[in-house]
Amino acid sequence: MKSLPWLHPERVASLEAALRERILVIDGAMGTMIQKHGLEEADYRGDRFADGCDRQHAHAHGDGCGHDLKGNNDLLLLTRPDVIAGVHSAYLEAGADLVETNTFNATAISQADYHLEHLVYELNKAGATVARECCDAIEARTPGKPRFVIGVLGPTSRTASISPDVNDPGFRNTSFDELRGTYRDAIDGLIDGGADVLMVETIFDTLNAKAALYAIEEAFDARGARLPVMISGTITDASGRTLSGQTAEAFHTSIAHGRPLSVGLNCALGAKDLREHVETLARVADAYVSAHPNAGLPNAFGEYDETPEEMAATLKEFAESGLLNIVGGCCGTTPAHIQAIAEAVAGITPRQLPSSLEQAA
Repeated sequence: MKSLPWLHPERVASLEAALRERILVIDGAMGTMIQKHGLEEADYRGDRFADGCDRQHAHAHGDGCGHDLKGNNDLLLLTRPDVIAGVHSAYLEAGADLVETNTFNATAISQADYHLEHLVYELNKAGATVARECCDAIEARTPGKPRFVIGVLGPTSRTASISPDVNDPGFRNTSFDELRGTYRDAIDGLIDGGADVLMVETIFDTLNAKAALYAIEEAFDARGARLPVMISGTITDASGRTLSGQTAEAFHTSIAHGRPLSVGLNCALGAKDLREHVETLARVADAYVSAHPNAGLPNAFGEYDETPEEMAATLKEFAESGLLNIVGGCCGTTPAHIQAIAEAVAGITPRQLPSSLEQAA
């Protein structure tokens, strides 16, 4: 793997300095906050898609024509960027050091559900731009506390390792090359929009993540410079494994070649159920460790009941046990959760990297 210079060396130096000093806080859920706005189809369409098609794209392609767009939260970056900016700003005001772009489903595979595959680059660039503007605005008010944009690459709605057809175990509805291609488009948009870091997030299939990491290296090689990369998997059930069957330790071994700034876990489980797996990563990873779990497990109505105080108390114990460098929230979390978590971990010494301990010795 080539050793490339940083694309934004001053930002990287600032981020690394902050990581050495304290536990950094990631923002919380985007979908939870968008739902509070009660948006309708017209909000998702805006002016650009009001007549049923993308007015900036040839109607001959039929893209977006005749298909409901409500629920395509990534599209709000183009039609209601004010909503997304409001969410970012709320989390920054609550104490987040890092905000994630609203690009979790901004890949061709996921946008195919809405026939909007042609928007991948534009969505990702807009996602990073909106987040960048929000971070820059609050950083101008608090220059002693830098804020960073995480360019998010979601897992897509398909898996390269597992057949979606129980009657045909060898069948795959995507491939490494297809994933690599759509990730590359997204990566270029995120970088051009001003992301400080890229994060491959909510990884349930490590082969999907490897495609993303390959595309990231391609993008870096093309530019002759790189950004830091964060990697966050998801343990899907009580067995302590990802959907593609790996334990946290095996997952780490599979992605360590990507030289991540951080490796961690998010989503699927609440903090209490995630603890032993975060502890595993803290033991084996020579990278910073992150955790941004859900606000507990969903109830019978698919809602999350864990209060900010409950979640903060659990994550404070993670921090006091020396497991964390980066912490935040996933599904069901709000600015109130992030504020409580930020207050709970403030002043606690961050986990030390094994390599830094060896150098000190």
